Amino acid sequence: MLVELAKEDGGTAMWREVEGEYASLEKDMALFELDQLLAGPLDRGSAFITIHSGAGGTEACDWADMLMRMYQRWCERKGYKTEIIDYQPGDEVGLRSATLEVVGENAYGFLQAERGVHRLVRISPFDAAKKRHTSFASIDVTPDSDEDINIVIRDEDLKVDTYRSGGKGGQNVNKVETAVRITHVPSGIIVACQAERSQPKNRAKAISMLKARLFQIEEDKKKAEIERQYGEKGDIAWGSQIRSYVFQPYQMVKDHRTGEKTSAVQGVMDGDLDAFIEAKLRGRKAGEADGDIDID
Repeated sequence: MLVELAKEDGGTAMWREVEGEYASLEKDMALFELDQLLAGPLDRGSAFITIHSGAGGTEACDWADMLMRMYQRWCERKGYKTEIIDYQPGDEVGLRSATLEVVGENAYGFLQAERGVHRLVRISPFDAAKKRHTSFASIDVTPDSDEDINIVIRDEDLKVDTYRSGGKGGQNVNKVETAVRITHVPSGIIVACQAERSQPKNRAKAISMLKARLFQIEEDKKKAEIERQYGEKGDIAWGSQIRSYVFQPYQMVKDHRTGEKTSAVQGVMDGDLDAFIEAKLRGRKAGEADGDIDID
């Protein structure tokens, strides 16, 4: 209707209105399409995101801490609430591991695209010789939806340790052993929680995370079997490098699965991750974009 009026009117103002309406409609359609891609049974719910530093000592711990800040900033942009469930600091700087609870609609659906190993290339601020260093950290994402996860955990399969809470997010620091660490003996999975004020609450949260991890393992097995039958290589695997963040000698962030890349490194580190997440959700493959090159 607006197009017809613009043709009759012939004025610039009317055509600008048409262009504005078209852009708005295009944006709404893109958001609707993205919403339809979150079709998994737990995609609409909240999530746990766990960050582990890789080999590399101080460098890797600092990189893991940078990634936690990046995801916290992304959550702020999306309006999600975050809480640090467990935090194990590095020996000198940064963190060895940390778990964030991310509460909000579609948090798991979006964040599951971030699972894998993230690589940093930069001139190390900890190296007096100013040499270029490569660091790694892994991201794991599991659903935070205890009621929807049908996983039975036997008490005899659990080893439960308690310790004093400390670090970021800890309660009753150095006073009472409220923090809980649970080892699932059959799988070797270890989860921990120190965010709550009481040991029973920390145990309940840790059990919820354990169920989510076991659920994710089963989902990965199913996906791997389907992809094996169709002769495809899975995107999600522990130890797979999904993205590189290059600070020097040039600036570039590139996702190796989709080919999505940007030179706006600071924006990415401040939580501007939507382009990478959406490219993965839309099933884009590396090499589809023009000028796609590898980052060494």
